[in-house]
Amino acid sequence: MQDVGNIFQNQVLMVAVIACFAAQGLKLVIELIRNGKVNIKFLVTSGGMPSAHSALVGALATGIGMERGFDSLEFAIASIFAVIVMYDAAGVRQAAGKQARILNQIIDELYEGKDFNEERLKELLGHTPFQVLVGLVLGIVISFFTETAF
Repeated sequence: MQDVGNIFQNQVLMVAVIACFAAQGLKLVIELIRNGKVNIKFLVTSGGMPSAHSALVGALATGIGMERGFDSLEFAIASIFAVIVMYDAAGVRQAAGKQARILNQIIDELYEGKDFNEERLKELLGHTPFQVLVGLVLGIVISFFTETAF
């Protein structure tokens, strides 16, 4: 069994993680520009601009393509995986967020001025297609630029 410490030697994995963290960090910067204040929760929240999920899978697929070849089986698998993740981020999770927003509004109207013990549903779950696209481009760019760094 390989030493678990060797996981940090996996350049493709490291680039994908860097892309994910970069996207999360950009959410914090964008929120600072938009509202003029730092909100640390944007470092760990889902949804928002850009999509960290898309940045991660975009960097992963690009890194695999650069290392194994864009005609390789590994690149094909990573690309299909990326498409599924991005579709889920922009489609299914976006729809769930809209449903949560409507349910919260219904609860607010039904229980206006009354005690309601349940937490509000999280509304910012998914991404717009533009946020997914920006995350994908960010992941690809980071993958290309960090290839020379490793």
